[in-house]
Amino acid sequence: MPRPPVLLALLALVIAAPRAQEAPPPLTPADGWRTALTAGLALSQAAYANWQEGGVSTLAVTGTSAGTFERVIGRFKQRHDARIAFGLVRHDTLDVRKAEDAVRYAFALQYRARGALQPTLALDARTQLAPGYDYAPDSAAYPHLDVVPGRRLKVSDFAAPLLLTQTLGVTYDPERWYTARVGLGLKETVVAVERLRPVYGNDPGEGVRLEAGVDAEVRVERALMEGVHLRSRLGLFQAFTGFDAAPDALWENTLALKVNDLLNVNLEAVLLYDGDVSDEVQVKEVLSVGLSLALL
Repeated sequence: MPRPPVLLALLALVIAAPRAQEAPPPLTPADGWRTALTAGLALSQAAYANWQEGGVSTLAVTGTSAGTFERVIGRFKQRHDARIAFGLVRHDTLDVRKAEDAVRYAFALQYRARGALQPTLALDARTQLAPGYDYAPDSAAYPHLDVVPGRRLKVSDFAAPLLLTQTLGVTYDPERWYTARVGLGLKETVVAVERLRPVYGNDPGEGVRLEAGVDAEVRVERALMEGVHLRSRLGLFQAFTGFDAAPDALWENTLALKVNDLLNVNLEAVLLYDGDVSDEVQVKEVLSVGLSLALL
């Protein structure tokens, strides 16, 4: 179940930070590319031998890379956002398992009209790198798969699923720390592995499921204080064929605390709802301490 205190705390920081740093100055054609590219590595390890008080040996490592690239050409402003994260964990006598796996790319092209409302074309892609497994599968949760009690079950893979959206609409961009976008959109759910298609709402012979609807997004990027930065993105997609159901929703939040030039603490909280996959809200929380290097 979701843990509201974590997400409410992030919202409280946005509202109650009167001394937050202002957003960077508006981008102009003369500025060229405005870039921010970072790479990070988080590692945790615990080992025990003849330790009377007990303990479980663990080893976990996660690598991440994230970048934002913006540029203004004439009356057009383009923005690229990319993120890759992959992590492994070994717990006591268990085999090495995947702890984190995400590949994300987003593109937005805004026509800089007069005022804060700007026509926008936006593209988004989300998938993963490696197979994912449920190590304690329940046959009720996977009625279309062969579940063997006590045996891990493959439930995802690269491009299974691959979620793509294309949106044509308008963005409210006051050149501050928040933006909002709404428009008409297309969403494709690609599942390259045939046996996994029913898990993500596709028919067995349906490699790509196409939906048309209304797409909306709200972004917050704010330096709350020196060395503390919040990123929050709420995306909603309401299919025209499903107005009687809740929209698909993805709410991603990252709070980054910069200890020094190399050491960072990151808190990530993600809520995901997709009625074609599950009736429950999916929740992910990650707290990591590790090295972070600014590449650009």
